[in-house]
Amino acid sequence: MPSRREVNVGLLAGVVVAARGLAGPVLAAEAPRPLPPPKTDGGVSLRAALAKRQSIRSFSERPVPAELLSDLLWAAYGVNRPATGDRTAPSWRHVIVIELYVALADGVWRYDPVPHALVPHLARDLRADTGMQDYVDKAPVNLVYVAHGERMGGIPEADQRLWASVDTGFIGQNVYLLAAAEGLATVFRASVERERLAKTLGLGAGQFITAAQTIGYPAG
Repeated sequence: MPSRREVNVGLLAGVVVAARGLAGPVLAAEAPRPLPPPKTDGGVSLRAALAKRQSIRSFSERPVPAELLSDLLWAAYGVNRPATGDRTAPSWRHVIVIELYVALADGVWRYDPVPHALVPHLARDLRADTGMQDYVDKAPVNLVYVAHGERMGGIPEADQRLWASVDTGFIGQNVYLLAAAEGLATVFRASVERERLAKTLGLGAGQFITAAQTIGYPAG
């Protein structure tokens, strides 16, 4: 019987292959976009980040630098124990269920935490499609949390959605804390046209969107 780590590594490898069959124009860049190495120490204390944590719904159009985006994605759901492939947030039955899709001005990318890189997905600016709020199309970063129900061992769909949402909440809070520590604005969002966006992203059978999260610099 394969170990949990072997299962998770296999799942991640399979996603790369599956992505090539998605509908829609693939980004011009064939190779993944490596991210700068994330900072894994220093910064403000956890208590200071908790004291500053808040939802902000007004964003500047100022881009988030690559170094800060790298830190953000690693904090969200990056690999913090390379020997086992384990992540910065817990997961349902220790199986990787959630993936992060990153909607930027230059297209949609999928975060691959093992090489810590952005994998090209769609060559379209879909930020406006990631939510019903009036700020999503101007904010520089929108995360879309995608769950793989097909990885959840045949449990009922209602349970898949419950536990996938729990995992998403863990990740979203990591984003909140990193944003607070770095002076960024963020808000976790449930108002997403999930079925329409899933179709636009070309998600496969058993995959579904749990939530989205907007990140950027605060306006003003």
